Amino acid sequence: MEISAAGRLEVRITAADVGKRVSVRSLIEHAAPGEKFTDTVGVLTSWDKGVLLITRRGGESVRIAESALVAGKVVPAAPARRRGPAASYEELARIAARAWRPVESERLGDWELRAASGFTRRANSVLPLGDPGVSLDAALDAVRRWYGERGLPAYVQTATGAEGTQELLCAELEERGWVGEVTAELWVGPLAPVADLAEPSGVVLSREADEAWLARYQRKGVSEVALRVLGSGPSVWFATVPGSAEGAAPDAIGRCVVDGRWAGFAAVEVDPDLRRQGLGTAVMAALARRALDEGASAAWLQVEAENEGARALYAGMGFAAHHAYHHYREPETRAPGR
Repeated sequence: MEISAAGRLEVRITAADVGKRVSVRSLIEHAAPGEKFTDTVGVLTSWDKGVLLITRRGGESVRIAESALVAGKVVPAAPARRRGPAASYEELARIAARAWRPVESERLGDWELRAASGFTRRANSVLPLGDPGVSLDAALDAVRRWYGERGLPAYVQTATGAEGTQELLCAELEERGWVGEVTAELWVGPLAPVADLAEPSGVVLSREADEAWLARYQRKGVSEVALRVLGSGPSVWFATVPGSAEGAAPDAIGRCVVDGRWAGFAAVEVDPDLRRQGLGTAVMAALARRALDEGASAAWLQVEAENEGARALYAGMGFAAHHAYHHYREPETRAPGR
């Protein structure tokens, strides 16, 4: 907190600091004994009618009455990263987008509108990397029309928690009634240690998702559109650990997309009866070795914020969270199946 030369806490932020990362201390209303203050760090996304709105790293918004402020200051745009390959949010957003391409897209200024017949939110949402070229309200109207013409609900994918992310856009969307659904995180880590985690014996690599691979994939009844999305990316590899019984679904599968220095892992799935036996690790190790052969050196993956088991597994592999991302659904629209 900011302390004056006289030793007093001071509020050194104003409404002019909207858009900056701040740290504030405020009084707790109806606080329990010994809990008089609370600290909040995040992006100051609005200061209106005596109320501050601060968006934290994970995307959640905190409202603080101006009258409750005890101290506050502007802090660096993003904390220094302690491990993992260095990368900007925009670089990773573009890498992740190239690894999961829609079947149809259209530009709206610097925004990309993406559609794939409803197969996953990532392939059926707007990626807003920059200025849409019109006012936000006009852009959102255009987005809703575009998705409506395709019989799809409109989604906007945003990110929080790193330099250059979109806390302000999140606040603007929430103000307009857009609903946040499914917060996840993008994690990064060095690639070589993943390749050394296990011997990849028994793992079969292929350029295509064959019938056996799809038999283990969690989304059943995969359409031609879904196959196009799964097969999209600069250099795509599918890994399979064949089932022990003839005609059985594979024991484990995985997918990796190599794009320059980056290797992106996805769809790592293991037979529920065979979990915690190292099969998922073997799949990732085999894919990592192939990615190293193609010149990659860094790895990324996406994991839902509530999946504690996966988070613990990936942390043990050397991955760490880079930023959170969210999908905002247009108001008064029923959500599709995941």
